[in-house]
Amino acid sequence: MKNAHALALALVVLLALGLRLYHLHDPILDHPAWRQGDGAAIARNFYELRNNIFYPQTDYDGPPPNYVELELQIVPFAAAQLYRIFGVHEIFLRLLVLGFSIATIPFVYALGREIYSRRAGLLAALLYAIAPGLVYYGRAIIPESAMLFFSAGGLFFWWRFSTRRTIGDLALACICTALAALAKPPALLILVPMLAIAIWKMKARALLDWSNYVLLAAVFLPFGLYFSHLQTIAEWHWVTGITAKHVLPALKTDLGGPTALLAALQSAFALLKMLASTILGPVLFSLLLLAAFTQPPDPCGGMRSAFFGSWFAVLAAYLFVVVNVERVDYYLLPFALFAVLYAAGALAYILERVAPQPFPVGAKFGLGIALFLAVYTNMLEIHPYYTWSRNVYAAATEVGQSLEPGSLIVLGHYDPAVLYTIGHRGWEEDVLVWNVHDMTSAIAKGARYFVAVEVPRFRANHELYAFMQRYRRVPVHSGWQIYDFHHFAKRHR
Repeated sequence: MKNAHALALALVVLLALGLRLYHLHDPILDHPAWRQGDGAAIARNFYELRNNIFYPQTDYDGPPPNYVELELQIVPFAAAQLYRIFGVHEIFLRLLVLGFSIATIPFVYALGREIYSRRAGLLAALLYAIAPGLVYYGRAIIPESAMLFFSAGGLFFWWRFSTRRTIGDLALACICTALAALAKPPALLILVPMLAIAIWKMKARALLDWSNYVLLAAVFLPFGLYFSHLQTIAEWHWVTGITAKHVLPALKTDLGGPTALLAALQSAFALLKMLASTILGPVLFSLLLLAAFTQPPDPCGGMRSAFFGSWFAVLAAYLFVVVNVERVDYYLLPFALFAVLYAAGALAYILERVAPQPFPVGAKFGLGIALFLAVYTNMLEIHPYYTWSRNVYAAATEVGQSLEPGSLIVLGHYDPAVLYTIGHRGWEEDVLVWNVHDMTSAIAKGARYFVAVEVPRFRANHELYAFMQRYRRVPVHSGWQIYDFHHFAKRHR
């Protein structure tokens, strides 16, 4: 039986790998290009500028260094070390992300086995392998795959520690959870179900249990030190900026009265459509709804209920407070681990009650067809995400080849992926609001070229457009306009 489960798990991993290899060689201009552009630039800057994981740099906001307040750059830093051997190739970033995504599957299986059964563990691994958001973002250059990997590890080792009380499990739970939070702060959410287990088992004595405090210290001490360090060096404050300028003001408004609260709740419920499509997919979302009514009996007398109940509560709060403001689907990925485990437990319970073992040939064939349809449906949900503009890629590549190597540029367009593809550092700005003073300031700081991507928008800024005509144009075929600050245009008489 163990060999059969090992073979089944290996097949699940191969299926997950095959799905995540789809379009792996695409440029980083596919969705989400902005986020991928930052990750790729940080990796290249670790390689070219400063090889220190605690000093991440982007390509924009002027001449380097351009330190940025973001999560611990685990994947970009690892990719930079590979660049030192093989050269700069974005495929290493995608492969590292893919590696974290695939490596999460054994943790999901093990956690499902601990909470429910071996069959539930296999089903959880399968659901994780084919969920559309986990497939697509399991090869995109964003930190969520690393976050989910360490989160799954933290949950697994903490569950085992709670039942066996071994120091090794506690140490691994602390390490994994700390790295998960550093990989991306929403991973802090898993502390709630972890501590809920401790409270359920020990009741009031949980306040005196040293292991809970070890866990909290192991997570929050490096987390606090890392982000305090970034606060002192960063020019761009993404984490605290999003929190202070977007999340907290929106929460204050939402709690300002019954009408505002009702509107915020309606807006949050609308996010379920996003969760059911590109993140979980319609199959897993439907199974999750079914799971709410078909959970197996809890042999631990409520430990499982405390675990999932507290986890769901904190995820719902996160949806309302954070995702309701930053409405991008990959912010919903913290739901993925909860969904695959909870749905798998219910599905295994249903199969145990209605299906004999071993399955007859006809039933296996039917399950194979159902799996194919589920995978096909999921891939349809995310298929638009694989789209990228070949014209933009060709234009950015041409611009990069037309400029003096290493020169600073002002890019008249907001998109770090385009700036990265051009292969230069500098500024990225909206040409409609960028003025002559801004441009002369950039020139004084070392800008060599101006690249207008959105030419009609550039021309609409009459003052800036007139000012730029004094500089010589660099000829390109794309239709973008490049101005060389080191040479003035010839005046016609």
